[in-house]
Amino acid sequence: MYSSDIAFTPTVKAIQSRKGSRHGYASMEESGGWKTEVTDDLAQYIAAQRSFFLATSNADGQPYIQHRGGPMGFLKVLDNRRLGFADFRGNRQYISQGNLEDNSKAFIFLIDYLQKTRIKIWGTAKVIEDDPELIEQLMQYDQPYRAAPEQAIIFTIDAWDANCPQHIPVRVDAEWVRSALEEKEQKIAELEAQIQKLQSAVQPS
Repeated sequence: MYSSDIAFTPTVKAIQSRKGSRHGYASMEESGGWKTEVTDDLAQYIAAQRSFFLATSNADGQPYIQHRGGPMGFLKVLDNRRLGFADFRGNRQYISQGNLEDNSKAFIFLIDYLQKTRIKIWGTAKVIEDDPELIEQLMQYDQPYRAAPEQAIIFTIDAWDANCPQHIPVRVDAEWVRSALEEKEQKIAELEAQIQKLQSAVQPS
């Protein structure tokens, strides 16, 4: 059994064979396949993200996807197989939580529009209520962030894969734009000061 079998079911493999991609994916499987633990590169990627999508499904197989956002690094690597985040209070529908009680299988999708990269993570997840110490641990951020944590969600990784950058639109975070503009404005001010100094030096006394 290969790690990618979590997604490559017999039906999927049959379609791959019919459409000509099975040989390449079989070679990938034989050479090690998808990773099942957090690598240094994945940890760095996760630490740089400010949002992701969490997919679950209910007992009837009805899928549901929900956006999760927070400060940079709010999705935390707990060990080489587990991720965790503080689940902030929202619209109080509790669809994801209800789905996870019926079906622990879950999926995390991360996308970085600026770097045109995306990561798919398969696994299981559980909601942990009434654990203030865990929530406090998950709420440790580099900068203050206003949110009301209601519970924690722990995600255990079964497999993960990085997608190609095709068709990902380039989008830039507003904070990144502000920082870049401030840097440019500072550089312009420094150059203007240098020009003024040079002009003063060449003016006749």
